[in-house]
Amino acid sequence: MAQVPVARALRLPIIAVVTALALSGCMSTTGPVAVAPGGVDAVSYGPAYAPAPVVDAGGGGAISALRSAFASAPRGYMAPAPVPVAAGPVVYAAPPVEPVRYDDSYHLGPGDKLRVVVYGQEGLTNSYAIDAAGSITMPLIGGVPARGRTPAGLAAEITGRLRNGFIREPSVAVEIESYRPFFILGEVQAPGQYPYVPNMTVESAIAIAGGFGPRARRNSVTLTHTDASGAGRFEVPLGTPMSPGDTVFVSERWF
Repeated sequence: MAQVPVARALRLPIIAVVTALALSGCMSTTGPVAVAPGGVDAVSYGPAYAPAPVVDAGGGGAISALRSAFASAPRGYMAPAPVPVAAGPVVYAAPPVEPVRYDDSYHLGPGDKLRVVVYGQEGLTNSYAIDAAGSITMPLIGGVPARGRTPAGLAAEITGRLRNGFIREPSVAVEIESYRPFFILGEVQAPGQYPYVPNMTVESAIAIAGGFGPRARRNSVTLTHTDASGAGRFEVPLGTPMSPGDTVFVSERWF
């Protein structure tokens, strides 16, 4: 009867040992681990797909050009990012209208200095002074009458002469470099000859000459003007416009 309690007493330790051995065997057993292609990143983010190969069938074209450009670029070179440009409205402006210049209606005369431009002909492009006979002298065509002509009229005359056996299609422009002078005499501080300035009046001419003298007649002066119709002498007020070559005479007052 004493053996039965001993067997019962040993049963529980034996069961505990067997259970521990079974558990330790399960813990030490290593099972196969399945890893998807691409590693852990593929498991987390999905499979990676390799890019399809680019085929340049003709051996040239845009792909070859890009390869050459990248091959020739220096190491470390990074192409600049394109700058975005905002498209704005298109505005069409009318061409400016060139104002009418004083030279357009000016009649040339001796003493005027001109700039004659013959496009494409450096040997003919030069400055020319109108001589006392009223002409300019150019290479190839010799003397060309200029007295009484406008700059545009003189350019047309030169063009016609050059076209006559010298230049097939000449293009000529005539500009005034300096005007012939005007003269002022009589009761002014510094009578003499002065360069003409466009849009001058008798009063501005007197100012250029230093102003009136102490005995000058101040309300009117004598103006001598010469044009294509001839020469004339006129008693004019101080605000009268002048032309190149005019002569102003300031007379002496009587009291």
